[in-house]
Amino acid sequence: MGDTSRTLPDRGERAFTPFRPDELWRSVLGSYLRAERTAQGRILTDIASVAGVSPQYLSEIERGRKEPSSEILSAVTGALGLTLLDVTRGVATLLEHAQSRSVVAVGGIRRGARSPAASPATGRAHLRMVS
Repeated sequence: MGDTSRTLPDRGERAFTPFRPDELWRSVLGSYLRAERTAQGRILTDIASVAGVSPQYLSEIERGRKEPSSEILSAVTGALGLTLLDVTRGVATLLEHAQSRSVVAVGGIRRGARSPAASPATGRAHLRMVS
């Protein structure tokens, strides 16, 4: 759990804070965008200006406090020289890594994950009779 860096396909090394598998999309998205911006050596005001958003709003997106509309996300990714597909893949990869790290066998029960037979609404396991 102390590992704070992850390798993204075709993007090189980026430093991210560890994520929980149930992390909000906007939090992981914001971390991904900030890591891309800093890896490019660019400052927030430059990206905000090119994207046509305020630096304050972009900062809130990067901190996971605001969930941008598709139009704003497209503008920000374009300002970073990325596509929506690049960002979607990158965020999905981070979430997959968080999920795979949280699935730790402890006494036959996977910690951090619901049982495959769990109810999506309650998270409680369903009991089945097996003959």
